[in-house]
Amino acid sequence: MTTTAAHLRTIALHWHDLHEAAGAPTQVGAFGLGLRGYLARLDQLDAEHLEYDRHQAAHLRSLERSSDQLGERPAPVRLAVLDTMRAVEAALVDCADQTAAVVQRSPMAYAPRGWPAADRARRDQLARADALDPRRWRYTGRRTAPYAALWLLARITHAPGPFTALPEREERRIGTIAAGAAGRVERALDIASQRRTLEQRHDCGGAIDVHGGEGRAPLAHCTGCGRVWTEGGLAAA
Repeated sequence: MTTTAAHLRTIALHWHDLHEAAGAPTQVGAFGLGLRGYLARLDQLDAEHLEYDRHQAAHLRSLERSSDQLGERPAPVRLAVLDTMRAVEAALVDCADQTAAVVQRSPMAYAPRGWPAADRARRDQLARADALDPRRWRYTGRRTAPYAALWLLARITHAPGPFTALPEREERRIGTIAAGAAGRVERALDIASQRRTLEQRHDCGGAIDVHGGEGRAPLAHCTGCGRVWTEGGLAAA
């Protein structure tokens, strides 16, 4: 549960960072443009090989409007980051929908007409407050990734509200979805440790490992001769 909570907090805390990253320019190229640019290019190629669904296709068409509709933009849109945001949001909102269907208690019923006026008024007031309880998950309106993440966080930490106990099966499902979503967010923002082995081998025949992330400067090294490259170029042999 602690790990799941950390994953959900990661999504909520870094969602604004994803919005910022979506408008940032993407560096493309290989070692000549820096290893960070190379890792970004690999991520972009991964995204390009995914089959976009109808919603993504519609989104791409909306980006093809004429320049007079769009106005001036300070930087190109990064489609890989937008795709990450769309996928994460869809997964979390769907998870919250399914979780609410299991644990969210139905609102209190209003008083029957035959009740005394004073008792009916008190019961109806309680029923209205129960139906409008802000802790309830709504199937319309505010359905964003950070809100869904925080709502799911409240469920796994057993926060009070109009809910029954969270079954173990649902807790496992939330954990799986949260881990996958947080991983995508971290990779999109380059705050997760990454390591990749290139298909192309070094001149000596050794494999080239590229790794970075978690705030560290990315670098590559040859597993054969031990040569190391940094963003600035060849570092050691």
